[in-house]
Amino acid sequence: MADRKLFAGHAVRRLRRTLGLTQAAMAEALEVSPSYLNLIERNQRPLTATLLLRLAEAFDFDPRALAAGEPGGGAHGLRRRLADPMFADLAVDRAEVEEWLAGAPGGAEAFARAYDRIGIGSGAAADEAPDAGTLVRREIERWRNHFTDLDAAAEALADELRQGAGDLFGAMAERLRVKHQLSIRILPLEVMPDVRVRLDLHARQLQLSETLDPASRSFALARQLGQNEARGEIDALARGAGFADRTAERMFRRHLTGYFAAAVMMPYARFLRACEATGYDLELLRRRFGASAEQVAHRLTTLQRVGARGLPFFMLRTDRAGQVSKRFAGASGSPLVEGPGLCPLWDVFAAFARPDERIVQVVALEDGTRWFTSSRCVGPAGGWTGAVRARFVVTLGLAAEAAGGLAAARGIDLSGAAAPIGLGCRACTRPDCPQRSAPPAGRAQTVNEREMGVSPFGFVGDWKS
Repeated sequence: MADRKLFAGHAVRRLRRTLGLTQAAMAEALEVSPSYLNLIERNQRPLTATLLLRLAEAFDFDPRALAAGEPGGGAHGLRRRLADPMFADLAVDRAEVEEWLAGAPGGAEAFARAYDRIGIGSGAAADEAPDAGTLVRREIERWRNHFTDLDAAAEALADELRQGAGDLFGAMAERLRVKHQLSIRILPLEVMPDVRVRLDLHARQLQLSETLDPASRSFALARQLGQNEARGEIDALARGAGFADRTAERMFRRHLTGYFAAAVMMPYARFLRACEATGYDLELLRRRFGASAEQVAHRLTTLQRVGARGLPFFMLRTDRAGQVSKRFAGASGSPLVEGPGLCPLWDVFAAFARPDERIVQVVALEDGTRWFTSSRCVGPAGGWTGAVRARFVVTLGLAAEAAGGLAAARGIDLSGAAAPIGLGCRACTRPDCPQRSAPPAGRAQTVNEREMGVSPFGFVGDWKS
């Protein structure tokens, strides 16, 4: 993935126009021909590492703008929005989206903002603003869930802690005690019945519930270190997001603090080396880094460091009712992340019945893309005899053509048969699905008194109508 071609014509064009330069003037500064620069701006040529360095030197260009500035979240963000049933009859393909971004990036961004603002596809009223969670997901997507400064700070801290002691929890506890005058106290359930972590500034204590498992205790200490030692980086990212909604800003800060904590427990370079050496074996990674299955899944969606990229995973966390409580697209570009529903033919829900197994599947969407997915049932940290135990399924996925080296994909024909799934019945236009429970949104239902098809929900536009 480190050698993946980088198409960033929108960012180069925006920089040139901001500086008030002609293509000829910028091309001369970059030591390329104007025609070649024109091809780069139209995404018909990739931006090479040499040119990226010249941009940085000549124009003080920040390479992070490539991750943060794609109109509408880039091709994958636009394709996610175009998966809405209202656009089904247009059949906009990937090539058209890329041409749109190359030729009219401002128009693409305007479409994305209008779509998000009026809440198309989500059932929101036209004058209703997106909720805080949607705003935060949009900002995370803008960065592809990779925050370079936070990762670097966390990795430096992890190396320092590692030099001081082999026990990460002990090293973090000692740093909190010595540098921040915070002691760690494990309290019994009867003292903290409804709280798992509490910062008591009066007593100068970080109080943890005894119900937390070791991975969750380490994560709590790493989060506190992030709040204390990565405040500058987190403040800068929160200000840059420009949230008008205070709740959204707090949710984004919480995400960034958790991101830092995961990066301390699973430092970028060491974690990526372990991923590549083990074939991204999730069980080995969990044990090697003392993390939970969900923490490892989160971390896998963040591996987008320039020059050292991991595989582009996406992640979903789903409950038994099909409600998705966490979504991270990373750099996957998968419409499965933001789809309006879950398909019952997707084996996500099978993991609830087989909690000790990892359920893998190759699926194919209507647009022809194929995805390898891996699902496992997890329970949040904490619990005791008689307590209500929450259960979720965490699903990781990536494009099937990129999954060949995965330990979980061994013995699976990634180019063979795939389960034909959709983005929920209301967004799916497959006419012959035996599992269909409703016609697609925006398509009138039809009833044929002389024939009965595979599905009782015929609709205008299927082969029978």
